[in-house]
Amino acid sequence: MKFGTFITSVRPDKIATHVRRAEELDFESAWIGEHLIVPVVSASKYPYSPDGRFPAPLDVPFHDPMLALAYAAALTSKIRLATGIFVVPLRNAIATAKAVASLDVLSAGRVIFGVGVGWWSEEFAAVGAPFADRARRTREYIELMKALWTSDEPAYHGTTVSVAGVRFQPKPVQKPHPPIVVGGTSDLALKRTVRYGDGWYGIAKTIDEARTLIGRLRELERAAARARPVEITLSLRTGKPSTLDEVRRLGEMGVDRALVGLPLRAFSEDELARFRDEVIEKL
Repeated sequence: MKFGTFITSVRPDKIATHVRRAEELDFESAWIGEHLIVPVVSASKYPYSPDGRFPAPLDVPFHDPMLALAYAAALTSKIRLATGIFVVPLRNAIATAKAVASLDVLSAGRVIFGVGVGWWSEEFAAVGAPFADRARRTREYIELMKALWTSDEPAYHGTTVSVAGVRFQPKPVQKPHPPIVVGGTSDLALKRTVRYGDGWYGIAKTIDEARTLIGRLRELERAAARARPVEITLSLRTGKPSTLDEVRRLGEMGVDRALVGLPLRAFSEDELARFRDEVIEKL
């Protein structure tokens, strides 16, 4: 099993210390969450908390994920750099494709592109992005990005975006493109994963919930007769650090990558070392 950590600090010195130490401890990847803007008044329900409240203060300093990961790339040499999760339909698809490709080139092929359709309608309204068709736009934007990343003369014609007669450079280092990891735990999110994802980013509050979600994902995968299985990335959020027994059970379920810490509070360098010694080294 591979292990990832989260980038949460706004300060460059703390980001540098964290990603370097994670790399030294052989953590495979560093993930960063994002929101473009945080609405002050909101009726939207956050899907991963019991009361539907977004578990962060209104002044939480979300970095632009591509810039923060580019900074981390310059400080490291092997740890993978992941968006977890990038809200695709909030932005222009070509601009996003350019940022991902540039980051992949500058990091020598270390990008994992974690994507989602978004849940915060007030955030969409604030940036002037339609909310109702966000799932369709996400799919079409990703299809367009794949064309831009892989074709010498990319062309794509969808209902929400259409591009032809262009050239696009640079191409990503990873071929055919950086892995696309689809986030979400709804049945629609799992179906999106099977349809166009290389991997899945799931959040579970218990081992039993993780088992149920993975079972449903595999069921959809079999029905679609995918050529390759979906790579599973899981963030187990029980309120306590994952134990050796829990990690072993996740491995038995088929989890390929476990994320350590939380998107809003990463493990400290000491906690990373302790987790490595008490869990990873004993697997």
